[in-house]
Amino acid sequence: MGRVFIVDLEGQIYSCKHCNTHLTKEQDIMSKSFQCRYGQAYLFNEVVNISTGNEEDRMLMTGHHTVTDIFCVGCGSNVGWKYVTAHDINQKYKEGKSVLELCKIVGPYDSNDLVCQEISRLEI
Repeated sequence: MGRVFIVDLEGQIYSCKHCNTHLTKEQDIMSKSFQCRYGQAYLFNEVVNISTGNEEDRMLMTGHHTVTDIFCVGCGSNVGWKYVTAHDINQKYKEGKSVLELCKIVGPYDSNDLVCQEISRLEI
């Protein structure tokens, strides 16, 4: 295994809630209308400081997709998933994009982020 280099971002950033490793910038948000098992999630155009798991097929709310879980390189926490293949032509825009679950990240908050932060405090 090689040495891991951490990318430091500037500006309005989202970070891993466990170790504060930078993951993405607010300007890379493509959509705030995604859902995950624990609540709200955002679709991002670009995410850094992650590693990926194995590809697997999943039936998601918008159809059949091949995805891979993504993990923070700082602490190994699962922070969301990345779309590898969208099997529906209308979902192709998601390919190569990442979804970060708000309950697993911290960042520049709006009202939706604050709700997820409250849920995070209740987790054991």
